[in-house]
Amino acid sequence: MKPTTVLKSLIERPDILVMPGAYDPLSAKLVEQAGFVAIQVSGLGLAASHLGMPDVSILSLSDVCERTRAIVNATSLPVMADGDTGFGNAVNVWYTVQAVEATGAAGINLEDQVMPKRCGHLDGKEVISCDEMVGKIRAAVDARKDPDFIINARTDALAVEGLEATIARANAYFEAGASMVFVDGADHLDTISALADAFHGPLAINMVEGGKTPRSMTFDELQRRGVARVSLPVSTLLSAICGMQRALVHIRRTGTTAADPSMFADFTETHSLMGMEHVYALEQRFMSPNQWNKKYSCSTSRRKL
Repeated sequence: MKPTTVLKSLIERPDILVMPGAYDPLSAKLVEQAGFVAIQVSGLGLAASHLGMPDVSILSLSDVCERTRAIVNATSLPVMADGDTGFGNAVNVWYTVQAVEATGAAGINLEDQVMPKRCGHLDGKEVISCDEMVGKIRAAVDARKDPDFIINARTDALAVEGLEATIARANAYFEAGASMVFVDGADHLDTISALADAFHGPLAINMVEGGKTPRSMTFDELQRRGVARVSLPVSTLLSAICGMQRALVHIRRTGTTAADPSMFADFTETHSLMGMEHVYALEQRFMSPNQWNKKYSCSTSRRKL
């Protein structure tokens, strides 16, 4: 089954779809290893890992496509790309969707913030008109080559215009052809219920540690409230930062890496995660016996041919 069709079916099933964020191929592999069934590319994570900068429209379309393609190639799971505002007007969105679809992604987020945008859980957001966003969605639908390619229309209107305007926007986005509408910054379960009840299609939200959506909300509760998809865009990034900070402080303080091995992933298992066993198998298949034996003549861990 095509990744687009898989993602579409996951969104349409009764169970909530939980999509952790990935910002590079390794984080994508870890999401898959943990047993999740789909991946959301994190625009904030891309900006942080690729440039060390905030999520304020500094990444280019080329940056997004390059990083998304690498993530897609690292996993068997369907991947939702982050297209931000589409890098301009409706015409730019048309080209953005074609470029992102060519990476192998199964869908794209497109949002109604004014460019330059910012992380949806920060203050100071502005949104374009509903009519302009409808034009962007229509362009996105026209540009996709696969009808199952997901157009996930994100609205940041909740913090700017309120609940009723958000519902009106969402249903206009559905009418324009959006596959799903993603409300960023939903801050209360009653608000989420009201959105789900009034929407003419699937509701998506996200949960950001330290952001506006309370962490006390469980996936089961969100499902009961009518949420079709929840993304965890920065859970991988924030946990990685925390782990690296702890390890680096520990190393700097103690002068060794040996005192607390629980801080570090297993070296051999890490190479296995990255596919080193496949490399060994390819070497055995395609290198000559003399070449292979010479390469591993001093090794105690690899058998000779």
